[in-house]
Amino acid sequence: MSSLTRSIEEYIHGLLEEEEAPTVSLRRKDLAEHFGCVPSQINYVLRSRFTPEKGFLVESQRGGHGFIRIARITFRRPQERVDHLEAIIGNVISSQEVRHLLTSLQEREILTDRERLLLEVALRFQDEVAENYFDLSPYKRDMLQADLLKRLLRSLALS
Repeated sequence: MSSLTRSIEEYIHGLLEEEEAPTVSLRRKDLAEHFGCVPSQINYVLRSRFTPEKGFLVESQRGGHGFIRIARITFRRPQERVDHLEAIIGNVISSQEVRHLLTSLQEREILTDRERLLLEVALRFQDEVAENYFDLSPYKRDMLQADLLKRLLRSLALS
């Protein structure tokens, strides 16, 4: 099943690269027929591989003339990138979500390997301090982590 998911993902990425445009429009039914799978498999790929965290927006309309429009998120100014990242992070973010986000940002070449590692170390240190020296609930620690992550990313993006 994962190889089918990977194949569908690679196919869509290929279409985005071929078109040299930030968007591509597809029909779920056509994709499902092309790959010999059910439309729900296409939905899974879109929900798991083409997310805002990974740099995509997906617009979908169901029905006989339904379509899927996949848009690559692009930023003209550094502040747009900061706003996007702050919206993704929200007010609370778990350590696992941080790792996924930082990995995604590195894959999208928004962060270098070194920047990702430094952010992970800083956030891990902050989490250990909050856990060992302060009597904070996991929710409060995740709030602190979200705030620190937003501040660190803002300073990287605007520097």
